[in-house]
Amino acid sequence: MSRLIVISNRVSAGGGAQGGLAVALTSALREQGGIWFGWSGNRTDEFTGHINFQREDGVTTATVDLEDQDIEEYYNGYANRTLWPLFHYRIDLAEYERDFAGGYQRANERFADTVMPLIEAEDVVWVQDYHMFPLGAELRKRGLRNRIGFFLHIPWPPRRLLVTLPEARELVESLLEYDVIGFHTDEWLQSFCDYAREELGGTLSEDGVLEIGDRRVRLIACPIGIDAKDFAALAASDKARETYDLVRHSAVGRALIVGVDRLDYSKGLEERFLGYERFLTENPHERKEVVLLQIAPPSRASVESYQRIRNALEGLAGRINGEHAALDWVPIRYVNQGYSRDVLAGVYRASRIGLVTPLRDGMNLVAKEYVAAQNPDDPGVLILSRFAGAAEQMKDALLVNPHSAEEISDSIRQALAMPLAERKQRWKALMQGVQDQDVMWWRRRFTAALFAEQPPVLLRSVP
Repeated sequence: MSRLIVISNRVSAGGGAQGGLAVALTSALREQGGIWFGWSGNRTDEFTGHINFQREDGVTTATVDLEDQDIEEYYNGYANRTLWPLFHYRIDLAEYERDFAGGYQRANERFADTVMPLIEAEDVVWVQDYHMFPLGAELRKRGLRNRIGFFLHIPWPPRRLLVTLPEARELVESLLEYDVIGFHTDEWLQSFCDYAREELGGTLSEDGVLEIGDRRVRLIACPIGIDAKDFAALAASDKARETYDLVRHSAVGRALIVGVDRLDYSKGLEERFLGYERFLTENPHERKEVVLLQIAPPSRASVESYQRIRNALEGLAGRINGEHAALDWVPIRYVNQGYSRDVLAGVYRASRIGLVTPLRDGMNLVAKEYVAAQNPDDPGVLILSRFAGAAEQMKDALLVNPHSAEEISDSIRQALAMPLAERKQRWKALMQGVQDQDVMWWRRRFTAALFAEQPPVLLRSVP
């Protein structure tokens, strides 16, 4: 049986606090056998290509250290200051530096040189996310003829935005060296096809095969999910029940609204605070009946744009609390630290509203975790941005435009007033989708395409 070689920027196999992606990839590696290769997260004075092998929980990992220059140019630079903002429609924040692009290419060449000797003739390679767009092409240059797949975990931007990237053409052409490319939604897939057709002269067949010159690559829309059964079990764990009791006690009978997001400008946190403030202003009779708990662990602290968003949110939370708080009530609890998944499951279950309002998101698994954690007899209400990838599947949430403070305010009021029967009806439909298209469904769907000589046709047609 063919082994699976998973390649990603960071490696997260084994352990008990894994997210959905790590759970799915670890499961695939146990089933197929193989190796998970990537950056260790550590620095080295000189890149030597030395590989640190480990085996944990039935999975072999292989990691390498990177030099400071690689980390600055490849990771902090091109990945997080060029590609991330551009692919989240923030060209005003994207930094186009030749050193960044050069470091990104150099790091991917080093990854290719290092992993190439580990790949055997019958292995199948699965590359993850925007850190490694050119890795497939680099492996092909080194003579690899195995099947290689790529999955993008963030949005693919419209052509009019992508053309602002100086290396756009080279980036897309490098992706044509993969056999299968996966996107979370049809929208991201169609944006990729639009660029390929208009800029490279590509054609797309009805079964999702893109042809450009002598290259043929299968494109699939394949939304990632969570381990729904596992997360529902977490919500019933002792730690989750303890957290539930703590949170409900601290709310003193008030309805809790929860947001859980990495501290990132794509998550719409400023707009969320302003929408909540609009609700407080427009509904003075209800304002002391609610509390917004925003959990926002810091990320990429060395990148200036992330420092700015943290400062802005701290100022905004302070202003809103200063204007609206009473002696016995503070409208926003703003927490800059992360929590374990069982604690978060308890927080979700204790919350009347899950407020998930990114300005742009590849998927957003918090929305699915919130649904999975609910009490079936008294579920909360999910308010979800129309611009999250999850919105394509989760039509029974209250969908909002996160740029509109009025829509956020109206949805909060609607959620608080929603009858129990409607809450149950919406939750059942959402939970069914979360269970049916969970993270294992996602993994099986992509690997079926990747391992097949003729991958299966799309679940949805592509215009």
